[in-house]
Amino acid sequence: MHSFLRTVGFSNITSRKELDKVLGLVMTHPTLDKHAFSSDDSHHKIIERSLDFSERMGITIRGEYDDKGFFHLEHYFPYLIGKKSGGYQEVSIFKRVDTDAYTGMCDDLRFGSSIIFYLQNSVDYLSSKEESGKEMPLTLSGLSTSGKILLPILRTAEHVRAQAADSEQHVSLLQAAREGDENAINALTLLDFDTYSMITRRIQNEDVYSIVETSFIPFGSESDNYTILGIIKEVIPHTNTLTGEKSTEMLLDCNGLDFYVAINDEDLLGEPLVGRRFRGQVWLQGKVEFGKNKV
Repeated sequence: MHSFLRTVGFSNITSRKELDKVLGLVMTHPTLDKHAFSSDDSHHKIIERSLDFSERMGITIRGEYDDKGFFHLEHYFPYLIGKKSGGYQEVSIFKRVDTDAYTGMCDDLRFGSSIIFYLQNSVDYLSSKEESGKEMPLTLSGLSTSGKILLPILRTAEHVRAQAADSEQHVSLLQAAREGDENAINALTLLDFDTYSMITRRIQNEDVYSIVETSFIPFGSESDNYTILGIIKEVIPHTNTLTGEKSTEMLLDCNGLDFYVAINDEDLLGEPLVGRRFRGQVWLQGKVEFGKNKV
């Protein structure tokens, strides 16, 4: 069983027979149906069908028809389609080794490192024949099976303005450093030393979550899994139309990047409210709008 099925409201599936019934519904009553031809054999049609069991949240199945017309299920996954685009990103696409799926990777200066996500719309990628490494619109989202709600850090308006200015300066320095500016590289090194000194000093008397407001850290052995800490900007309740299970979707501000994360209410400790923070492990997903390259 896919461990993130519970996030979209299927925590009680315990057998393959029960799972097959749900996947059968996706196959026969999809809300979205896409297809493309296999790159190595034009006679094999790859099918991707999705069924929403709540708004923008459901299950996708992917497989192909052979030359005799039989459908072979290759892969399925739960999903949450985000509503807030992260803007144009230089995205590279890679085929996974373990499953018939794809992952995407982009470099976001707000994080200072590469972000790896599970590609939700692989059939769009196969149909477009788009080359990797181009700037295209990207919408990120995440599914979580474990999370907690934390209180916010008390900040004045002056602190907010200063933090925004520091963040803008940091992004500018990172951009210059990527282009080989030695002064920017030295400035970033000094900023890292200052940050380390500040944390070392404050950690003696404060909790780490009163110092670090948001974070985005790789988690576990899967490249698209992260431990995140983000500020809640919007809360959306969901109810699975088939099982009646309830989930919560939150718009999070994490290191200056906004994206939606969903979690089953049974897996969430605390009450999610705007202004509070969410901390948990997430499986990061992304939808790329292929063919809409930045001019």
